[in-house]
Amino acid sequence: MTKTVKIGKSDVTSTPLGLGTNAVGGYNLFPNLNDDDGLNIVKTGIENGITLLDTAYVYGLGHSEELVGQAIKDFDRHQLVIATKGAHDFSTGEQVIRNDPKFITQQVENSLKRLGTDYIDIYYLHFPDHDTPKAEAVGALQRLREQGKIRAIGVSNFSLDQIKEANADGYVDVVEDEFSLLHQDHGADMLPYLKENNISFVPYFPLASGLLTGKYQRDTTFPDDDIRSQIADFQEPRYGQILTAVDAIRPIAEVHDATVAQTVLAWYIKNPLISVVIPGAKKPEQVAANAKALDVKLSDAEFKQIDAAFEAFKEMKSGKSLRDPD
Repeated sequence: MTKTVKIGKSDVTSTPLGLGTNAVGGYNLFPNLNDDDGLNIVKTGIENGITLLDTAYVYGLGHSEELVGQAIKDFDRHQLVIATKGAHDFSTGEQVIRNDPKFITQQVENSLKRLGTDYIDIYYLHFPDHDTPKAEAVGALQRLREQGKIRAIGVSNFSLDQIKEANADGYVDVVEDEFSLLHQDHGADMLPYLKENNISFVPYFPLASGLLTGKYQRDTTFPDDDIRSQIADFQEPRYGQILTAVDAIRPIAEVHDATVAQTVLAWYIKNPLISVVIPGAKKPEQVAANAKALDVKLSDAEFKQIDAAFEAFKEMKSGKSLRDPD
């Protein structure tokens, strides 16, 4: 039986593996997306034991939420955990990040309509703005929680100081940010604070643009017009260091009759500082494969072995990875 995790101080519980849906309806993020594929991605996740679906207004400017809402109609809503996020305002024709209570309150109402549900399990402030006191923004979400419109309060892409400000009244249940074996910048500061304050952590980009799936080779090259040629992870010497660390996972994966990607996801699932990991997918088959990570039970020794292989990356600052969900 798959374990469940509790989200912060709320009564929301989830499987430790969720589904990121930025490639479900996120036409402004990815080319050539197909709505039928998006619907099948969500349904495949649910059918394979995933309960948490993570979306956002900015994924397709509401279209991802609409597709998620359509997909869940065939399932028991109360068995699912729907997480969405808001902060982007395009009303002027330009992108503006807003956290002010009036705007965020309206964003929640809009998301409820697009999702076709009368409550949202987790609502995140997607990015911090420059002006709104963070506790004031979270206070608006707390009022919505008291009205039964959301069940748990989250913040995403906030610095540690901003998280502390947002949590001044103890209302924050969960933080979402980029974190992976390759990008552990938050490990020394943010994660201990979250643990001490009973705030869950949800990392995104856990497979680091596919680098942690084992699909890349040392002789792979990237032309100048490929965005990967501009990303530090894909440039030497870092690229070679990453592949060496990934090679250390392969024997462990073989023991469990699992892929490298499934083994990496199992590492997050076992990590006591992580609540739910949310890999994305562009194809239903990827979701089904990722879901099998729930069956990979790493021993303490295997967990430490993987951790040790990526020890150098705990001190290594780097740019953010690509938005590619695989």
